[in-house]
Amino acid sequence: MQKYWWVNHKQTAKQEVGDGYLWSPKVETGGNRSQFYINMTRAQPGDIILSYATQIASVGRVKDFAFTSPKPDFGKAGSYWNNEGWLLPVEWQPVPRPIKPKDYLEQLAPLLPARHSPLNGTTGNGNQKAYLAEISQELFEAVGRAALIDVETLYTLADRQQIDGSIVEKIEKEIEAQIDEDPNLSKTEKLQVSKARVGQGQFRDNVSRREPKCRMTGISNPGLLTASHIKPWRLCVSSSERLDGANGLLLTAHVDQLFDRGLLSFEDNGDVMISPKLPTVDLAALHLSEIHNVGPFSSDQAIYLAYHRSAVFLVER
Repeated sequence: MQKYWWVNHKQTAKQEVGDGYLWSPKVETGGNRSQFYINMTRAQPGDIILSYATQIASVGRVKDFAFTSPKPDFGKAGSYWNNEGWLLPVEWQPVPRPIKPKDYLEQLAPLLPARHSPLNGTTGNGNQKAYLAEISQELFEAVGRAALIDVETLYTLADRQQIDGSIVEKIEKEIEAQIDEDPNLSKTEKLQVSKARVGQGQFRDNVSRREPKCRMTGISNPGLLTASHIKPWRLCVSSSERLDGANGLLLTAHVDQLFDRGLLSFEDNGDVMISPKLPTVDLAALHLSEIHNVGPFSSDQAIYLAYHRSAVFLVER
């Protein structure tokens, strides 16, 4: 069922809307869970989001599920946030008539959610600590009428669009630039770490010595296999993690896609874990639904798999 959301992102709206995403930490600074951050993992492809900074100026549709990502370079904004969070791809477009909720508070206040509201129903200001909040269709459509949003056109856009890798690539290029400036790495080491980002070079060799074939499909033809990081390259904390053969699997392209996006993972004993966000009909169409165990993993692989299950694998929240 399609959901509707409201995001308060005054500090980061220009960058997030401009680059086509939302980003939040996973927990508050003190480590407490926040429903506003949990909502990042509840948003589904096709859901609609209202963007509010000083005014509601953009509306978007979720392009794909959220995934774990380092914090983009927001400058001074969010300097106290944890570096690891959720990135949600969104297709944004400007609204025809930007509005300030305060000017329409009489109509909007009765439609605000009773809990986890994005807006103070008395003042019309955004609630403190509120980031991504679920709202009703009635509230969205009330805003839509005021902002002259063509709701019918918005509804008829494709429900699911392919994830845009530009923001991921941008983040990874920033990490590569930091690696290139690291005085503790030789020129050769920097080159190998860079190649590891795309599953090539020393990293692929290290993985191949451990994993001769795709665990899910049994395919062993090197030309059909991708060297995939278990703990994503962009989230590794050192060059050794990025090159470690224990931090990789050889997978066919479609399995690599599912694994990288957190729609599939593995227990240490090889039991296959399928995310509830992956439709069973899609799993069957990929001829993967009958595979339940792929064989046990080594103890050093298990360390990275534990990270994948906790930080990458998509579960119901």
